[in-house]
Amino acid sequence: MSTFALVPGNEPVRVVLVGAGAMGRNWMRVIASTPAVRLVGVVDLDLPLARRAVEEYGAEQGDGQARGSGVAPLAGDSLAAVVAESQAQAVIDVTVPPAHHAVNTQALYLGLPVLCEKPIAPTVAQTLSLIAAQEVTGQLLMTSQSRRYYPQLARLKHAVASLGQIGFVTTEFFKAPHFGGFRDEMEHPLLVDMAIHGFDVARYLLDDDPVSVDCRTFNPAWSWYRGDAAATAVFEFAGGTRFGYSGSWCSPGLETSWNGSWRISGARGTAIWDGEGEPEVELAEQTGAVGATTHPDGPAVPVRPEIAGALDEFVDALRTGTTPSGDVHSNVHSLAMVEAAVLSASSGGTVRLADVLDEAYAAALQNELRDDVRERLRSWGSASGAGLA
Repeated sequence: MSTFALVPGNEPVRVVLVGAGAMGRNWMRVIASTPAVRLVGVVDLDLPLARRAVEEYGAEQGDGQARGSGVAPLAGDSLAAVVAESQAQAVIDVTVPPAHHAVNTQALYLGLPVLCEKPIAPTVAQTLSLIAAQEVTGQLLMTSQSRRYYPQLARLKHAVASLGQIGFVTTEFFKAPHFGGFRDEMEHPLLVDMAIHGFDVARYLLDDDPVSVDCRTFNPAWSWYRGDAAATAVFEFAGGTRFGYSGSWCSPGLETSWNGSWRISGARGTAIWDGEGEPEVELAEQTGAVGATTHPDGPAVPVRPEIAGALDEFVDALRTGTTPSGDVHSNVHSLAMVEAAVLSASSGGTVRLADVLDEAYAAALQNELRDDVRERLRSWGSASGAGLA
């Protein structure tokens, strides 16, 4: 569990958004619908783009003013300058993944907590660097692992407790999106850009972390991707549970939801979820007979979906000190699952997650540019010494 500085007071948290592209606009809409935060600045290297985003935000809010403040958000191409002028209290990083490490580090050293779009960094090594930077600065660094935030998923997790010992968790993910752009050229578009959502949800459902993976990838003959767009992976978790992932990004017809289709098989019964509707549970009686299918109850507190839920958890953490599920100490395991799966697919063998973390730790030490972060990394002694949640 990490400790971090809180944001005092009861006024909305003043946030600066870094990244004014399409995803940044989505975040601006969510911020506008969240009374607990107030947008005070937008930063982008493309200054005209940042200005247009602020103008559009103001027009949507009425009279060009930020909601409830009487002051329009600032637009700029310098995070430090906008933070200083706006007196921001937090940063939301919606830049492209290769920029995440630099932007997150800068924000932490400006004395601000950060909520970052996934992945929190492109590599496990850079994520370990961010963990050390968080510890040095004492600020919260959280990733928006947005597909954790569904009321139905919360109810599915609640149902897992009734299933007894869990033997097998499976998810199927079959979609056929024509994105164009960088995804079409990636070596492992499914694993690197999308599978982390399913991997992360498995960790969430099991409250456990994997120890090894066997993964194979391929590219169907009709695929419009350059790299392998289909994959199967089997992870072994520390408690012995197996998690099977099967997916394709070039599978037209009868597509799954964006959350995939889930089955959790336990000693006392089974739960399923199609990723959109309500989960279903069937429990076995002591005699072995299967009871009626039911819809599980869930937490009394409603969960806003996707990035809105991530923003709510971020604000709650800053007010209460409760470590959020997306804290970088924990989220590094989801990114390690991706790297391990890619390595397994490339080598054709089983890959241990501990080996991935150890190699990333060595790389982080070697590549770190900040002396204080390097010293913090060195103080761990190993990746396992980092207290990864």
